[in-house]
Amino acid sequence: MEQHIVIGKIVAPHGVRGEFRIMPQTDHPERYAKMKKITLDNGREYTVVSLRQHKNVYLMKVEGIDSMNDAETLRGRTIVLRPEELPPLPEGQFYVRDIIGFAAVTPEGETVGTLKDVLSPGSTDVFVIAPPQGEDILVAAIGDNIRNIDWEKKQITVVLPEWI
Repeated sequence: MEQHIVIGKIVAPHGVRGEFRIMPQTDHPERYAKMKKITLDNGREYTVVSLRQHKNVYLMKVEGIDSMNDAETLRGRTIVLRPEELPPLPEGQFYVRDIIGFAAVTPEGETVGTLKDVLSPGSTDVFVIAPPQGEDILVAAIGDNIRNIDWEKKQITVVLPEWI
């Protein structure tokens, strides 16, 4: 299966008529209300019959899932999108997946490593840079540390923490 973006996880059946609970794994859970179909991580597609919010989860009913037992078979599956289904972003914003693999360089032009991941532990994202040797380098994604993202050169200019 090609690369997909996870936007939710089916965590449990809800009731006896085939509804199931979705734990959102997206910054924009309102997108569920616009979905006519969903695709699961196993490639199966379902037509959405109904959707409603319930506390911190969404309750969804799809065609072909008509009992608690049917819904139980979906437990643990993730709801995914193909990259082309992602909405366009405003100018200056990007999807993390678009910069993974970019070279990380210092303002002086020295190559530090490759962007391996972006973590979101709290209020500030953290760029994980994999150097050619040694342990990963963590850099807070703030303006003082991330100076520039060059889309043509596929590189990120970073100021490393002083303890590196």
